[in-house]
Order: sequence, then C-alpha cells, then structure tokens
Amino acid sequence: MAKKVVIVGGGIAGIYVLRNLLARKGDLGAGEELEFTVLKREKSGWVSVCGLPFALRGWYEIGRTEINKPEFFREQGVDFRTETEVTKLNLEEGEGSVTLNTGEEIKYDFLVLATGRKQSVKETELDGVFTFNNEEDAEKIEAALNEEGVKSAYIRGRGILGLQAAAAFATRGLKTTLHGGAPSLLPSNLDPEMGDLVKERLEKEGIRFILDAREITAIKSEGREGRVKTVVIGEKKNGKEKGREEIPADIVIIGKWMLPEVDLAKAAGVEIGESGGIVTDRGMHIKKGRGHLTNVYAVGDCTEVVDAVTHRPRLNQLASTAVTQATVISDNILSEISGLPSLYSPCEYCFGPTVADVGGVLIGSVGVTTEAAARAGIKTISGKATKLTKARYFPGATPLTLKLIFEAYTKKLIGAQMVGEATVAERVNELGLAVRAGVTAEEMRSMERCYDPSQALLVDVTVDAATAALGITPVY
Repeated sequence: MAKKVVIVGGGIAGIYVLRNLLARKGDLGAGEELEFTVLKREKSGWVSVCGLPFALRGWYEIGRTEINKPEFFREQGVDFRTETEVTKLNLEEGEGSVTLNTGEEIKYDFLVLATGRKQSVKETELDGVFTFNNEEDAEKIEAALNEEGVKSAYIRGRGILGLQAAAAFATRGLKTTLHGGAPSLLPSNLDPEMGDLVKERLEKEGIRFILDAREITAIKSEGREGRVKTVVIGEKKNGKEKGREEIPADIVIIGKWMLPEVDLAKAAGVEIGESGGIVTDRGMHIKKGRGHLTNVYAVGDCTEVVDAVTHRPRLNQLASTAVTQATVISDNILSEISGLPSLYSPCEYCFGPTVADVGGVLIGSVGVTTEAAARAGIKTISGKATKLTKARYFPGATPLTLKLIFEAYTKKLIGAQMVGEATVAERVNELGLAVRAGVTAEEMRSMERCYDPSQALLVDVTVDAATAALGITPVY
C-alpha cells in the first residue's frame, strides 16, 4: 500500500523535500510506493523568491523566477494544489490529517510543515503600500513602478530584501529612502563598522538611510483617492511625538519583522521555541508534548535552528538552510518506510553562510557577529583588512574588506564578514569550512594560499585580517 506524504507549503523548503523524494523513489523496496500532495496558498509552482529583487532591477521578467509550473509536478503524479488554504492540523498518531478551508480532510502517513515566514501587518491598506514576500507581491510592486508619476519610494526594514528593493528603486531613478533601526544595516550578519561600509557604498547610488528608533506614525494619501504620497515617522514618548518627519513616497515597502509562520502548528499543540520557530530534533521531527512525532517534520523558515557556535536556538531563514534540512527529511522518510537505519541522517547545527548582491555591493557572512558572541558570553578578538582581489595592474581589481572574529582563548575562527565587489561567495564557503574545522588565527596567518596576479594576491586579505586579530601589524 502506498504511503501518503502531505507537504504544507510550496516554497523552496517544501519543494526540495518533494524533489528529493521523487528522485529517490528507486531507494524504496519492492512493493513500496509514495503518493504526494502539496498544498500552497500561492497560484504559482516553484518560484525562486531570491531572484525577485533582481527582476525589479530590470534584469529579467518576474515570470522567469518560476522555475517549475504546477503542471510540471502534476505530470509526475503529484497532487499539486495551488491557492489552497490549510485551516487545521490533526496530529493524532495513526489518524493524522489536514483540513482545508473547503472542509476537505486529507489524511497522511508523513506530514511536512513548510509554512515559511510572514511579515508584519501593513500599517495601511492604501494603494501603493506593499509587503515583499513572494512573486505576487513583486508583480504588484512592478505594476506600481510602471505607473505614471511614481518618483519616490520608502522602505521600512534594513534586512537583505529591504536593501535589495532599495537598490532596485534607485537603479530605476526613484528618490529612495530606507528606514531601519539603529545603529547599522544587516545587524544579524554584519558588525556595525561593516554595515557602515555597505551604507556608504549605497549612499553613493543616491539611497538615503534613516537608522534610528523612530517608527511610522502615519501614511498619508493625496490627490487620487487612496494613493500613498507621504510617510510620517516619529518617536512617541510620554504621549508626545518627537522627531516628526514627512517623507515623500509614491511606493512604500514594509519589509520588517520576518516572523515564522507557525499559527497552524501552534494551534495543533506543536512546541514553538524562544525564537518563534517550530522546535525540531536533529531529524527535523516536530515536538508535541513530551516527545517528537516520527512522521511529522518541519522545514525551512518556520523552524528554529541551533547555532553551531553559540549552541543557542535562533532563526536562519535562508534557502541554503532549507535545502539541507529538506535532504535530512527525505532521508528520514525513506529510512522510516524502508526500515533501513543506514538511510537516516541528522541535521547539522547552523553556521548560517550568507551572501547577497545589493546594487552591485556584495555582502557575505558566516558564523556569529561580535554582538551575538557577546550575548552568548563568548569573548572575542578580531581583525579587519582591506585589499584588492587581484594584482593592482590587472583589470577588474576591486577592493574587498574582510573582518575575522576569533574566540579569544582558543583563537579559533567563529565568524567572518566581508564587503566587496568580487570573490565573496567563494570566500564565505571557504571560511564556513574554517569555522566548522576550528581553524585558528595562527593557522590562517601561516597557511599557504594559491597565487596568480590575475586571480589572487601573493598575501591574501585573509592573512592580513588574521594577522591583525593577533595584534601583529600586517606587512603590506
């Protein structure tokens, strides 16, 4: 008899569980089969959400970010349902099911919760005010950008999506203001001085930054009924508003507070962690009551992870994290069905490698920030250096600033941050391996590195940053 796998959510997390299981049907024993149902709110198939900001920059059409349409999965026998709302989870052992808003009940043998994340509620329903979660949001924003008379934009949020939206608007000639909290940009990924480098680079592209404690106090419309024209910000203290400022805005993006979408899970009694995400064991099984359910999994942005450096729970809402979790889940579903323990795999602790292109400024990080380390009681030393990525006489030689963070006593690498125009992604992966392996500052300083003037310097920026962390003056 076929085993039924139901996946709630059709973002990259849920899709990769599905793709892995479809590709590995051959690992099942004779007479064993899987049936799949995917339930998602959106009307699309598999969309690369990470590609949407670049579509807004005009690099390609939004439609190209849909990697596979629903029909692609349906042709493989998947019951792939779009524009479908799940209203209830029944997690009782042996009779598990999900209930749809139509009243239909779908039973499962294995359930995967891939419900993703949600943004804060919009402060207004005025025309021209958007969130930026998915392709439907991107399509609405694109349509607004093409309207006559749109000249200015306001973005609330200092994360990657907010910065990429700001870069897209500035590229298209809009007077753009990005508003976030103090003191700097991307605080989950970058220390303040590294965030300031990003700010300085983007200010040259015409983006205005407001980084303080003020909040939106009003969004006003003028002229055509219901169309946003002004955002009012200020700080309310003791019933009085201070620092009031009115910012022209024909388009408003509310991009703050990316929260895990856990309402269904919470209502069903699933344990929610201190970060707000679903608690799982290392096999990605959800926790309900005193134990974990071996046939119910959670994956992606809705889940809590354990930080590999601090060993504390946190969120890491990245596609790369979701893909590794999806591999673990597909392995473990196959292990359960086949009865082969050798197929079981645990999820690794989270190092959080991150890379982003914001208007041509490349940002990378892995491990912990100095602040995150301090919150966990970890004393640190650090070193920072700026060098070209290749010999100065070669075309395309651009500067890269690298900061390395080490545990003060062992001098093991626990974090890395970089801002530049090239070689960022590969360095994030390299330094992620160094964090995992516990490479020390002394080892990084004396490690042999490849050299060719067209591709790398004789003494790399990594060596200088490690040298500076040891309190030794680098030789330039």
